[in-house]
Formats: sequence, C-alpha cells, structure tokens
Amino acid sequence: MEMNDKKKLISSRVIFQLLLFIFVLPFLPLLISWHWSWWEAWVYGSLSILSFTGSRILAARRHPDLISERSRLTQHENAQVWDKKLLPLLGSGGILVMLIAGLDALLDWSHAFSMPVKILALVIMLAGYALSSSALIENRFFSGTVRLQTDRGHKVISTGPYHWLRHPGYAGAMLVYLATPLFLDSTWAFLPAIFTMILYVIRTAREDRFLQDELVGYRDYVQQVRYLLLPGVW
Repeated sequence: MEMNDKKKLISSRVIFQLLLFIFVLPFLPLLISWHWSWWEAWVYGSLSILSFTGSRILAARRHPDLISERSRLTQHENAQVWDKKLLPLLGSGGILVMLIAGLDALLDWSHAFSMPVKILALVIMLAGYALSSSALIENRFFSGTVRLQTDRGHKVISTGPYHWLRHPGYAGAMLVYLATPLFLDSTWAFLPAIFTMILYVIRTAREDRFLQDELVGYRDYVQQVRYLLLPGVW
C-alpha cells in the first residue's frame, strides 16, 4: 500500500511538472500582464507548446528510448559537473525572458515594435523551432545533459541538420531567444535573452570539446562539419 501511494505521489508530481513547464510557462507573459487580447503572447505560447509536444511525439516514434533518456535529466551519474551548474542557469534565463516580457507589458516599460519587425521576429522564431525540433528528432542521443552515453551505444550523428551544424539544437534555441523580445514588444527582455544565449555559447564550446575528447569518431566529424552554431562564422 505504501509503495502504491508513493507511485501515485511520484506520478502526480511528474504530471504537475509537465503541466507547469509545458503548458503554463509558455503563457507566463499573459498570466503576469493579464492582457488577454495580447495576440502576440497567445501566438508565442501556442508555438512553444506545439513545438515541444510535436517534436517529442515525433522523436518518441523514431527513438522510443530518447524520451526516457531526457526524462532522467538529474539522475545520470556521469553527467559533466560543469553542465550541472549551467543547466539551472539556462532554465532560469528562459523563465526570466517570459517573466520580464510579462512585467513589461503590465507596466508599459517599452514601446511596441513595428509590424514588419514582429513579422521578421516570427519568421526567426519559426526557423528556430524548426531547427531545434529537427535536431531532436534526428538525434537519438539528444540528451538533456552532457554525458557520454555508453549505456545507449553513443555514436556520432551527421545526418539531417547535423550535416551543416554540429549543434543545431542550440542554434535553434538561440534564434528563438533572439526573436522573443521583438515579438513580445519587450526591450528589457533582451537582457535575460542575451544572458541565456551567452550560456548556450559556453555550453556549446564545452560540450564540443568534451565530445572531441571522449566520443569515438567525433574528431573526424569536426573535420567534415566545420561550424558549431552559425555557418560561416563559428
């Protein structure tokens, strides 16, 4: 009976976390500002949910064990120590972007951007979601933490978006963070957005070095695909 109660508790906790992070946080700007006619925030939240759920459904069909790998984010003993420190900062940065955008709308801190700027931002966001989602779907080893997945037969992935970039998932996420303040009319949201993008650059550099040192065949892959995040630049 106690074991069953514990399982129910764990299940309830997991369900609560999923509802919070997948369905509530994307609409945080709306919940804070209470501006229910704010169509950009509705579009932003809906796109975030569709991208997350759609990519996970497609990834689960192609790589059933990937979702299990990602769900055990804090349980991997061989996760890199430096990544354990970066992950909370990345999560906090993402929440701060939405939090400040909501406060900005509530307190009217920033002037609205023009419609052409918002359309451009929307295009950039869509490109970012498409890139990060395709990376997740393509890469069976797209773990939530940096580690050598010897238990899953870790190997180099060079197909799909990995044919052009070594870290397309991070590149896509950075595009979304770049466009979000523009789309949500929040100049102040650029502060946490830029902070988060810098963290992604740091994580990319450290993860790439780790893979070159630990993953068989990755050094050869580096010779074939030169750029980490931005073609022609880095």
